[in-house]
Amino acid sequence: MSSSATLNTGWTPRSAAERILFQLKMHGEQTAAGLGRVLGTSGEAARQQLVRLAEEGLVESWSRASGVGRPSQFWRLTAGAQARFPDTHAALAVDLLDMVRDELGEAMLEKLIDTREARTRAAYLAEMADARDLGERVERLARLRSVEGYMADWAEDDEGYMLYENHCPICAAASACQKFCRAELSVFREVLGPDAHVERIEHIVAGARRCAYRIRPIVR
Repeated sequence: MSSSATLNTGWTPRSAAERILFQLKMHGEQTAAGLGRVLGTSGEAARQQLVRLAEEGLVESWSRASGVGRPSQFWRLTAGAQARFPDTHAALAVDLLDMVRDELGEAMLEKLIDTREARTRAAYLAEMADARDLGERVERLARLRSVEGYMADWAEDDEGYMLYENHCPICAAASACQKFCRAELSVFREVLGPDAHVERIEHIVAGARRCAYRIRPIVR
């Protein structure tokens, strides 16, 4: 299901898997038996759907004691499943961007983005102040981005480093105004320092599954 299919709050789940995700979203953790009753099917049929959803990384289970007898198995959504649902904040962000552009002009919109970029740069540079080398700066940047909701990770390889962002919490805004992405790349290049060459090689806004950045040390 594409994100565009879930932008309105009137979205109605159609398949059994979607109905299970919707129930867990609306009502929180549940057992397979409980989901089966709500959906008008058996607990075993619901459990089979849950197992498939777990393999996709959309749900997870754990056992909890509930009185005498065997512990009950409960199911809940994973963080990765949240993208399946309407994001009203995304719609609001795009509306605000459009209003600023229409009412105050493109120059004011650029000024707001520049202000956000400057604040982000200052915060990141403060975190990098005592980093020992490029590797530590990459690690700290990944940690900062994860805190901000980008689900970031990093790795070292023969060419240098890779920074991965598996989610974009401002994707709708970035799609509406590409300068958000250009500003972020500019910040990365500055905070990682003059001894690093930073290139974005995968881009969520361009249709990739994630954003990925190749970071190569510059030998002087």
